[in-house]
Amino acid sequence: MGISVPSFFKERKFPFIFTLSLLLVCVTVLLFTNTNTPDPLFFYSDVHTPSSAQPVVIASPLPAHASNPITAPPIQNGPVWDETSIPVSVNFNWRLCTGSVAVDYIPCLDNFQAIKALKSRRHMEHRERHCPQPSPRCLEPLPKGYKVPVPWPESRDMIWYDNVPHPKLVEYKKDQNWVKKSDDYLIFPGGGTQFKEGVNHYTDFIEKTLPVIEWGRHVRVVLDVGCGVASFGGYLLDRNVITMSFAPKDEHEAQIQFALERGIPATLSVIGTQRLTFPDNAYDLIHCARCRVHWDADGGKPLLELNRILRPGGFFIWSATPVYRDDDRDKHVWKSMEALTRSMCWDVVAKTVDSTGIGLVIYRKPISFVRYFKRKENKPPICGPKDRKNSSWYVPLSSCVTLPPRSSWPLPWPNRLTSKPPSLATNPEAEEMFYKDTIHWSALVSDAYVNNAAINWSSVRNVMDMNAGYGGFAAALTDQLLWVMNVIPVHVPDTLSVIFDRGLIGIYHDWCESLNTYPRTYDLLHSSFLFENLTQRCDMIDVVVEMDRILRPGGYLVVQDTMEMINKMRPILHSLHWSTAVHKDQFLFGKKGFWRPGRGSSKS
Repeated sequence: MGISVPSFFKERKFPFIFTLSLLLVCVTVLLFTNTNTPDPLFFYSDVHTPSSAQPVVIASPLPAHASNPITAPPIQNGPVWDETSIPVSVNFNWRLCTGSVAVDYIPCLDNFQAIKALKSRRHMEHRERHCPQPSPRCLEPLPKGYKVPVPWPESRDMIWYDNVPHPKLVEYKKDQNWVKKSDDYLIFPGGGTQFKEGVNHYTDFIEKTLPVIEWGRHVRVVLDVGCGVASFGGYLLDRNVITMSFAPKDEHEAQIQFALERGIPATLSVIGTQRLTFPDNAYDLIHCARCRVHWDADGGKPLLELNRILRPGGFFIWSATPVYRDDDRDKHVWKSMEALTRSMCWDVVAKTVDSTGIGLVIYRKPISFVRYFKRKENKPPICGPKDRKNSSWYVPLSSCVTLPPRSSWPLPWPNRLTSKPPSLATNPEAEEMFYKDTIHWSALVSDAYVNNAAINWSSVRNVMDMNAGYGGFAAALTDQLLWVMNVIPVHVPDTLSVIFDRGLIGIYHDWCESLNTYPRTYDLLHSSFLFENLTQRCDMIDVVVEMDRILRPGGYLVVQDTMEMINKMRPILHSLHWSTAVHKDQFLFGKKGFWRPGRGSSKS
């Protein structure tokens, strides 16, 4: 039976109160004196500020116009461990980027001086990379009213308008069900130019037309060319298909930015004069729904580029007006396409029209290279030794046919994730190294990353592994509600083919340059022993500025590296008002806040 406050005093239980108070004091003293045995599951946090050397909590202050404050994840098993704030030994005079595209600035795609100097724009040269030198060190301002993004899976269908305040695409595509504005949100109904009854109807139609496609089992890795707002790839996620959606910047305003804000894999790219930043024989299926690419242009170079990155036995789905319309222009395009695909030994395995009147053709790339030697005419010619395998960083498009390798199709998903990749070297040492790497990352991700209090994984959707190796980090996260863009730096051994064989996606990149993505498009950046070799080629400050550009406010950084590299990086992060934490002298955790410098210089 409960005791009331008056009866408690009446019964004179003061000795009990005194004893209880004494015990609480003793426990408190023990907790504050036992600081030499930190729990490995929680981390200390500090932010350097000019006015105070005191550590602060993980949550960063919000600017006046920001909404939905980001709070620190709950700390398990005790308080956050503090340390004395690390002083910034170098003055950083950060400033905001200026100009008409400052909020969405992409240095290598918004170099207007270089674009203006181009002699031609015939082959989309103005949409290709033109990186400024030196790399700019300004910080992109936040859009007015920027909010914490809508979480997945709700974000597939709706995002905050203030985060991507671009109304032109809404108006331009209002009759095609791409995107609509509703109050404070942009709504994505799942339609498109070719998806009159929705994406699910369209993808069902494809699989019924050619059952061997078997979404999510046989076909796992897809490329969507000219993707719009990436609804095709977004809805295929329900079928265990991972789609790399891509389109050029500004062809339709901010379409890739919409896709990434929705939480759908996407990158900015164009089939212009240079190869796409993917390896040979990578994709199980490539899709183009009225993607406005002239495949037969320049001797067929655009389609020959698709042939290079399409897996032997893989499919190309072309859903476009020349497939099903009879006007003179479409007939001419279809005849050109017929001749080109025949010369590349592609087979037409299906050609049909669905109930909405939309038609498509499905081509299949040969499995064996023997057919190329049986052609009556060696045109286009077979690529020679100078067109070396997987060379695709600033490499001109080829006008030759890349021969398929003598490797088999990967095992059905999900077995392909952990089985030996077909492109892996045949020696036993390579296979042993691959399996050890898989086990290593499975254990490390579980112990050091997922099961800790430093990261609120429920807020993480778009992830980038900056130095992906075999893709072990991404493979260990496949059960999470997220996706990983695996990056293979151009100065390290090339393992990107292995990543695609495993049923994952990725790109090549040089981290001494800016990435082809909009600001604020990733929730978590990860790297493992990337910086020692990288900083021999470029300045760490430029790399950190790029990480700050592409990471969303409230997003996380996880770096596994030497303490020498960590100690060099932390002061730069502190000057940007990031929170940081170190674990076991090899893991650096960072969290970006909402801080941006004022209109003038801000010295830290």
